[in-house]
Order: sequence, then structure tokens, then C-alpha cells
Amino acid sequence: MATIDLDVVDYDRLVAALYAAALDSKRWGLALSQFQQIFGANYVTLILRMPEYSDTGLMIAVGDAEGVNSGELSYMAYPYASTPFVDMPADRVFTVDDVMREPEWRGSAYYRDWCMNHDVFHVMGADISMPDAGRLRFRITRPESAPRFSATEKARCEALLPHLRQALLINNKLGRREHIGALYARAMGRLAVGTVVLDESGQIIEQNLAAREVLARADGLKVVGNRLEASYPSINRELQQLIRKVLTHRGAAGASLAEAMSVSRPSGQHSLGLVVESVVSAEWAEGRGQPAAVVYIRDAAGKSMTSITAAKQLFNLTPSETALAMELANGLSLEEAAEALDIRRNTARAHLRSIFSKTGVRRQTELVRIMLNSVAALSGR
Repeated sequence: MATIDLDVVDYDRLVAALYAAALDSKRWGLALSQFQQIFGANYVTLILRMPEYSDTGLMIAVGDAEGVNSGELSYMAYPYASTPFVDMPADRVFTVDDVMREPEWRGSAYYRDWCMNHDVFHVMGADISMPDAGRLRFRITRPESAPRFSATEKARCEALLPHLRQALLINNKLGRREHIGALYARAMGRLAVGTVVLDESGQIIEQNLAAREVLARADGLKVVGNRLEASYPSINRELQQLIRKVLTHRGAAGASLAEAMSVSRPSGQHSLGLVVESVVSAEWAEGRGQPAAVVYIRDAAGKSMTSITAAKQLFNLTPSETALAMELANGLSLEEAAEALDIRRNTARAHLRSIFSKTGVRRQTELVRIMLNSVAALSGR
């Protein structure tokens, strides 16, 4: 630590802030403001995307901008592709003095058009290599009235750079996983499959929109004390036994187990279908509050989630034909669908013949099957 002249308390505070930001993107403002304080900077920025052609780049920054609170993170356009700091060695700290002489710096278009307007003269930074994400540009700046960045400060920045890079990598991977998880959850919702995630004690951790809609009706299943319960006592006992079996199996064998059951509904509608499956624990993720089981809920009496627009595009149906096909997919007979759409039965039969011709099916049951099993349910439109 003596070689980089950095107080241990400041070092620990900055490293802690970096890894907090890795887990929560909203904390990057605090992490960058720690750099700002340690290096006496007016701005600390991360250029996330360099501009290409007519595209505008993007950067996040903390600094002395008017109307911005201390430590507050700002997202700003970065329109300057003509930066002189190009082809810099990856993960190495540099200053303006390493790249060019002062007269050349003062005469550069980048300095005149960008830096002067923001009271930036001294620049220290690094281009951080990111697997599968190119490079992020990290910059620490000072006004001309401040001293140049010294060799000691470069060494200090070099010592901190691996932590910054690791925090960015963690943040990028977590963000990608969250995005993929959200896509899967959205797909399950569009297929009208409710998902309820339970911890090791059977407490509900998370549920998707389809599950919330089913549970809000409390018709067969409900939430009591943050636990999943069935409306009828005898069925609830079976459900709790099944959940305990799955959770116990997970703890004993560490392998996945799936069990299914049906849940009768007080409304008299068709029973809900349930699958309870254990979640294999990650080796390094033991502890309380971890996902231990997931309950999949399917309401066979629910309406089809098939997109009208997608169905039209997939099967080349007219709007009237699509409307009829959707009503049939929702379980109505041809007569009931004609009444719901306020059309004559003969008109409905003519539409159905045209639908059969376009979809290549011969029976109404086949039509319902291909409508429910098509990718139209995955379209958000």
C-alpha cells in the first residue's frame, strides 16, 4: 500500500463501494464518487458505448455538473468519436502526457469542442477490456487549475483498476442473467403458466403475473401467511405433503424431483393443475431464503393467451376468421362463438371452412390444438 500512497480506510471504502455497485447498478454513483474524492477530480466517467456513424454514444458520470447533486449518477450522451485516446493498451492506466504533448492536446478538436466546455484539462484513464462486451472507457479528469496526475496517482489507479474491472464484469453477468430470467418468466406468463418460487421453509419468494392472477381469485389456491394453500382442507393437506416431500428430497439428494396434483375449485370450474419441482441448489448458494422449489400452476379453464395479431400472421386469417378461431380456442362451440361475435351461424360456418382450408385441418378439435400449441401465444402483440 505504501507504494501507491493510498490510505487503507479510503481503499477499503472504495473497494466495498465497487462490489456493492456490482450487485446493484444504482450504486455506481457512490462508487465513482469515491474515485472522485480520492483523486481530487471534477469528473469521473465510464463511457459505456462509443458512437458509431450516426449513433450517439453513452456514458455515466459523477462530477461538478450544474444541477447534479454530489454522488449522483448522470447518464449522458457521448457524441465524440474523434477522441485522441484510441488504440490504448487494454487495462493500462494512461494520462494525456503519455499520449501527446500539451500544445498538441490544446489544439485537438476533442479538447476544444468537448473538454474546454466542461472545464476538463488533465485526463487519466484506462480502456477496460470486457469479454463479449468490447471495452469500457474509464476517465478521471481535473480542471487546468489543478495539478497534473502524478506517477504516484497513476500507480494508485493501476492498483484499483482490477477491482473496477471485476466489479464491471460481475455487474454485466448479473444483468445478463436477470434479463434472460425475465425473458423466460415473460414466456411462461404468455403461455398462461403461473410460477411460484418457494424457499427451503415453503415461504413464497416470488411469483409471476399469471400466478398472482390465479391466487388473487382464491379459487382453489390462495396465499395464507406467505404460504401457498389449497381452498379445501383435504386437498391442502395433500399439497403441503407434496411440498414437504419435494423440499426434503432436495435437501437429502441434491437432485431435482417433480410431483403433480390437481386442485379442485369452489367455483366448480375445471381443477387447477399443479407441478411442484425442487430447485437444485448451487454449491456456493447455501443458506436461508434461497429458491428451493417452484410450483407451476395451469388453469385449464383460463382463456387462451394467443396473440390475435400473431395468429393472423401465422395462419393468414382475416380479422373475422381470427376472432372466430380465438373463441373456439377459448373453449366455445361454433354456435356459442357465433353468438359471442354477434354473427349468423351460417357466417360462422363459412369462416370455419375458410380457416380449415388455410390451416390444413379438418376438425374443430385439431384447430383448437394448433391454435393453443402455436408460437402465437409467445407474441406480446
